Amino acid sequence: MKFILIALVMISSITGFTQNRTRDFGIKIGVLNTGKLNAITDVSGLQVGQVTIMEGSAIRTGVTAILPHDGNLFQSKVPAAIYVGNGFGKLTGITQVQELGNLEVPVILTNTLSVSTAVDAVVEYSLSLRGNENVQSVNAVVGETNDGYLNDIRGRHVKKDHVLQAIRNAQSGKVTEGNVGAGTGTVCFGFKGGVGTASRVLPEKSGGYTVGVLVQTNFGGILQIDGVPVGEELKQFYLSEQLMDKADGSCMIVVATDAPVDARNLERMAKRAIMGLARTGGIGSNGSGDYVIAFSTDPSLRIPHESAERSNTANTLRNDAMSPLFLAVIEATEEAIVNSLFAAETMTGKDGHTIKALPKDDVLKILKRYQAIK
Repeated sequence: MKFILIALVMISSITGFTQNRTRDFGIKIGVLNTGKLNAITDVSGLQVGQVTIMEGSAIRTGVTAILPHDGNLFQSKVPAAIYVGNGFGKLTGITQVQELGNLEVPVILTNTLSVSTAVDAVVEYSLSLRGNENVQSVNAVVGETNDGYLNDIRGRHVKKDHVLQAIRNAQSGKVTEGNVGAGTGTVCFGFKGGVGTASRVLPEKSGGYTVGVLVQTNFGGILQIDGVPVGEELKQFYLSEQLMDKADGSCMIVVATDAPVDARNLERMAKRAIMGLARTGGIGSNGSGDYVIAFSTDPSLRIPHESAERSNTANTLRNDAMSPLFLAVIEATEEAIVNSLFAAETMTGKDGHTIKALPKDDVLKILKRYQAIK
């Protein structure tokens, strides 16, 4: 029996349902305060939509869409940058973002062999918007990780309608984590990975800006949580007997901020996300596609597709104002990755493969022993 879970339905149906997140257990990563939701949607105006596809015993995949604002993105582009931590991946649209420094479409995350389907859907969506009747070029930005261990990836079960549903049902508010959307069939540090998110708010003296991060975790290494060598303690880590040579995978990271940051400094922020990944024990292995897509939602920085003006004028942060934002990215990325692990549940998929959830009870005992929590 086939069933499709759409983010809008999931969010409306989990009223009263609380997912396990790191902070629910007293784990406090970093020194900065979180936003109200501790999610990428703490960045004002940003929306997230997710479609989860699970069918029979072998289909475990989905789509996650991130919309910087709810208007026509093609006509009102946002400054953006992309940083490649390790380039074994199939991210589309990267060269135009790097060349022009802007984003004109929703960011889509899915599985490796569904990238082309997602591109087709993004093009259709963009062409359908009012005001885009004469548009003849769309730079679709689609990221991916390979969920082929749990999912029948060769079946290419993500369809264009799934991507369009994720975009059209995107909303602000809480973001469901774990086995959902693009994270449905992913594996992280040998445990069940998934979608994770977190946010940070700068002190007022540093601008009071918000930074939000969303991740699709599907990579390996030696798991650390708040500096504690959890993977070693659990005896499950790269080059251990249990996980010999299983570090390959990928991590897609989306960084959003409401700070007035131009494309050049957004790239500098994107670089710091890889530091957050490293703090969790990720090693950027040979086969890992680790990409960071960063953008600013500040309305004053919107870039009109057409303008009678020959120049863009806007006030952006100076270089020496960036360090607090760098720290916010590192902390939020680290926590988003750990949140994906805490929210994910044990899953059985293709060929009877089973990936167990992070054993939270054991992890909490380890953290207490290291005095990371009380």
